Amino acid sequence: MFKIFKAVTLLTLILTLVSGALAQGESRLDMVKERGHLICGVHNAKPGFGGLNEQGVYAGFDTDFCRAVAAAIFDDPTKVEFVPLTSSTRFTAIQSGEVDVVFRSTTRTSTRDAGADFGPVNFYDGQGVMVRADLPVEAITDLEGAVICTAQGSTSEQNITDYMRARDVPFELVTYQDFDRVMSAFEEGRCDAFTSDRSVLVSRKATSSDPSEYRILPETISKEPLAPFVAQNDSVWLDAISWIVFATINAEELGITQENVGSFADTDNPKIRRFLGLEGDTGERLGLAPDFAARVIRAEGNYGEIYNRHLGPDTAFDLPRGINSLYTEGGLMYSPPFR
Repeated sequence: MFKIFKAVTLLTLILTLVSGALAQGESRLDMVKERGHLICGVHNAKPGFGGLNEQGVYAGFDTDFCRAVAAAIFDDPTKVEFVPLTSSTRFTAIQSGEVDVVFRSTTRTSTRDAGADFGPVNFYDGQGVMVRADLPVEAITDLEGAVICTAQGSTSEQNITDYMRARDVPFELVTYQDFDRVMSAFEEGRCDAFTSDRSVLVSRKATSSDPSEYRILPETISKEPLAPFVAQNDSVWLDAISWIVFATINAEELGITQENVGSFADTDNPKIRRFLGLEGDTGERLGLAPDFAARVIRAEGNYGEIYNRHLGPDTAFDLPRGINSLYTEGGLMYSPPFR
């Protein structure tokens, strides 16, 4: 009898916990809809990816993905509150619920995956090192005894330490709270070298007072798959974020752009019809509008358009797409099927 009582009690407890979890299990997607705007964590100091432009408006590759999420949910890309985060505050912000999602050039790693849930990679990067142009070094291993600076809380700290230790090259690592401080220290000669993702180095070099004073060494010492992330255990919200990112990639695969997205209303192509919500129920299954992908492309364009707008050949950065090209062009960008 006692065993039966214990079993019933345990079952009751489990059912109570499950029902309680369901009752309390509102997705962040529901919260965002109810609030009426998205709260998105971004860079405040990475030109080309995130930060205030000359008009005092947040602009960049990552911030456009925040606007894409707002467009998908509200059909209005302006319904975003941007929250600037540093490398060391971004995970606290997501875990405390201060922000709904972070689009801030964050490397997905096994350790980080244990504390947050990551969406699709939206930029493939790798760590490099920048030095002053007149410094007589040709390779990172030439920096024996040098002071190398980077930002606190970034994967760059461990990567450069591992790289130099493996080659038995002594150096001094100095970290600063954010990239503004790192760049200031580098420009003022308090660091011999600046290490971070190559996209950071390209961004900082291009926006320095004299880019010719600096050069980026040729080695890439790590894999840095950068991806958005959300709080753990909210698959509904993660699915929505993931398929909004995939929508930008799939649109480029299909040749759908911000300019021509409105011209497919009568298309017979079943892939395009499903993608734009002209048939099927992909949007509803994700908790989004049937035409969420069309909303995203109307507002922000496809992946290639977002990339070129902020990082492409007509920008100060002129950053080649490389492995960020579509898989059909030799890159790694690939969207799962919309069906």
